[in-house]
Amino acid sequence: MGLSKPSNKNQSKKTKKSIYRKKNKLSNEQLTHQQDDNTNSILKRMIDGGINEDTIHPSNRSNNNLVDIQTLLTQRKDRFGDALTEKYHYDSSIKRGQDFLLKHVNSKVELVVMYADLVGSTKMSMTLPAEKMVTIIHAFSYELASVIESHNGYVLKFSGDAVISFFPSSFNKLLVCDKSVQCGRSIIEIIRKGLNPVMKKNDYPELAVKIGIDDGENIVVQYGNDKSSPIDILGYCMNVTSKITSLTAPNKVSIGENVFKLLHPRTQPSFIHVSTDKMNWKYINKENGNLYKFYTLR
Repeated sequence: MGLSKPSNKNQSKKTKKSIYRKKNKLSNEQLTHQQDDNTNSILKRMIDGGINEDTIHPSNRSNNNLVDIQTLLTQRKDRFGDALTEKYHYDSSIKRGQDFLLKHVNSKVELVVMYADLVGSTKMSMTLPAEKMVTIIHAFSYELASVIESHNGYVLKFSGDAVISFFPSSFNKLLVCDKSVQCGRSIIEIIRKGLNPVMKKNDYPELAVKIGIDDGENIVVQYGNDKSSPIDILGYCMNVTSKITSLTAPNKVSIGENVFKLLHPRTQPSFIHVSTDKMNWKYINKENGNLYKFYTLR
C-alpha cells in the first residue's frame, strides 16, 4: 500500500506554526534590540551629564535650541553689569519649588539637597554701602537660581547669603546625583567667568561660593493652614548638607557619602575623601553605624 500524502489542512497548520515561530523570534529580537537601545541611551545620558532638550527647563530654551555655556556667560555678564549700575532689577521667586513641595506636604520624600553659600559676605557688608550689598545679594541669588533651574533643580529658599535648593531623586537617583554635582560645578564656573569679571570691572571684591550636596529622606512641612503658607523641608539630610557646606573651601563642591557612591565612575575620581579626625563631626551612616563620610573636589 502506498503512503498517503499529507492533507492540505495539515500543511496549512505547519505553515502557520512556522510563520508564528519566525514572527515570535523576530519580535523577541526586536525587543532585545529595543532594550539595548534604551540601556545605551541611559548610559549615554549618564556619561554626558544627562543633558538633552527635554531636561532643560523651559525658561532656558530659545526656539527649542540649546544655549551653549559661552552664550549663558555673556548673558549673565550683561545682566549682572546692568544690575550693579541699577539698570536691571532681578525678580527672584521660589514659587516653582513651593508648588512642587505642596504636592508632598506632611510626607517624606527622597531629595538631593544643595546648599550654596556666598563666601565673605560679612566683610563685604562692613565695607560696601547697604544698597550695593543688597544688589549683590539679589544678583548672586538670582543667577544661582537660574543655574539650578537649568539643571532641573528647585529653589527651596534664600537664606541670608545662601541659596538652598533640591533635586527630586526618587525616580532616577543616579542621574539626579550626577546632575546636582554638575550644577554645583556650573555655579562655580558662572561666578568665576561670568560674574567676577563684572565685579572687578566695577571695583567690587570678587565673589566665591561654597557648595555642599547630599541625598536623603526629608519631611515636607507647611507652616500654616492654606496653600499660600510657606513650605519647608527638614531632616537629617538637611543638617548634614549644611555642615558639609560649612567645612568646604571657597569655590569647591563637597558631597556626602550617599551622593558619592551613586556618581558616575568617571566623576568619582574628581573627589577626594575628607578626613574628619580633627573635626567635631558626629554624623553617622545609618546603614552601617560608622561615621558618615564626605568628599570634596580635588
